[in-house]
Amino acid sequence: MVLPPWELCLYGLLTVGSHLYAFYEAHQVSRKYEAAMDRRFGLDPGTLFEGLKKDPMDFEWSYWVEWGRERILWLLAGHLLVSQMSRLLVEKYKPWCLMVYGMAACWLLLGIKGFAVILLHAAISFAVAQFQLSLLTWLCSLILLATLRIPAVEETKRRWYDTENEYYLLLFTVSVRCLFCTSFSLEYCWHAPSQKSSHSFPWMLAYVFYYPTFHNGPLVNFDEFSKQMRRQEAFSVKTNLIILIVGIIRIFFWWCLAELMIHLMYIHALYSSALPLESASYWALGGLALAQVLFFYVKYLVLYGVPGLLLQMDGLKPPALPCCVSLMHSFTKMWRSFDVGLHRFLVRYIYVPVGGSQSSLLGTLFSTALTFAFVSYWHGGQSYLWYWGALNWLGVIVENGTKRMLSISLIQGLIERFLSPRFRRRLHAVLASVSTSMLILSNLIFLGGNQVGKIYWNRIFMEGWPWATLTVLGFLYCYAHVGIEWEQKCAAHRNDANHYS
Repeated sequence: MVLPPWELCLYGLLTVGSHLYAFYEAHQVSRKYEAAMDRRFGLDPGTLFEGLKKDPMDFEWSYWVEWGRERILWLLAGHLLVSQMSRLLVEKYKPWCLMVYGMAACWLLLGIKGFAVILLHAAISFAVAQFQLSLLTWLCSLILLATLRIPAVEETKRRWYDTENEYYLLLFTVSVRCLFCTSFSLEYCWHAPSQKSSHSFPWMLAYVFYYPTFHNGPLVNFDEFSKQMRRQEAFSVKTNLIILIVGIIRIFFWWCLAELMIHLMYIHALYSSALPLESASYWALGGLALAQVLFFYVKYLVLYGVPGLLLQMDGLKPPALPCCVSLMHSFTKMWRSFDVGLHRFLVRYIYVPVGGSQSSLLGTLFSTALTFAFVSYWHGGQSYLWYWGALNWLGVIVENGTKRMLSISLIQGLIERFLSPRFRRRLHAVLASVSTSMLILSNLIFLGGNQVGKIYWNRIFMEGWPWATLTVLGFLYCYAHVGIEWEQKCAAHRNDANHYS
């Protein structure tokens, strides 16, 4: 422990206390504008928490909760039943049992036309992969992704369904399937002819139609999926039952927490109106920002927790769930630890093949820019997503550039000679607080759009300079210390576990 315990306790208390008080202020501003938000957006009557109204304006949460309740959870339960029966009786044929079930579930939910679209995407990707040219495979993937945004194609697909929600389910599913097709095709290009038996079209279908990850992820690269699906392990009904019960309890807790947040704080409704944000106190503004990013975190604990649990039940290792955003103190850490599956995909298929950190400075800048450009385009390509991608690219470049500069032997020697470990740790937290402020701003743009980002920039960094800006950075300095300490303890725990394993 570099810092004295009393100092770490102080940072911890300030972190927890500021979160609670900021949430209280966000709750107060929600109550203040409740009638206005109800008139404009129609707040839902609270079902889980009586006497409270619910903010319905987070489209993603409302959408997946509704679909889950109506059909998807039942289909996931069916997948679980087929999976456990096949593991118990015909382990060797488990991939094919799950493939047939995934195809049937897709047909049932998206109809024959939706099923045909996904099958066509897979067939085209597989055909192009036969040329074994990575560049051609990527070109094919981008063209298939671009077809989702052609107005004439969109209108045709809309006519297939009775409701807009059904069309969006196809759109979201095909967007995610594009990444799975890309992963399989690139692995096919990179493997020797002797390994092609494990990269056949049936294996591609087993991967693409694997139901737990079918609609919304998380992303699992084909090489990981194939190795784990082929591995036959001892199956214990008792162990799996314990995993299932514990997992369901945990996910139910996260779901209740997410619901409580949007009953107590009308985050998304307020973010859809400029006036409350422009007139709210700085504490309320900070509380809404913290609530927004923390709700996004809890939401994905649920949305990735459900398929992750089923992956475990199938004998596969799911990508790690997102880390708490309040512990994030850098852009690099955020990208590595939030959507782990997407990060692995981007590193393996874009960043490293283009050059990555092993190339020249210009090569690193280009490979990083290309990675964020793809992420922005895949998420939809709207203007606010390009600003979000550019901010993240700049943040990662500045952090890595600073890290490289400080690792130069001459500079490292001077730092170690003239700065004590405690001073270095505090300097790290100072730099991290600046990085975290920009990280939060970029996430607010991603979650709320350009207008929300502009309001926060103007109020905190322009109108609020110097006192509001320095106060925010001061609290982020405390958060950074907590995040750094947590990261170091987790790293020490992993090292101890590896040492004894």
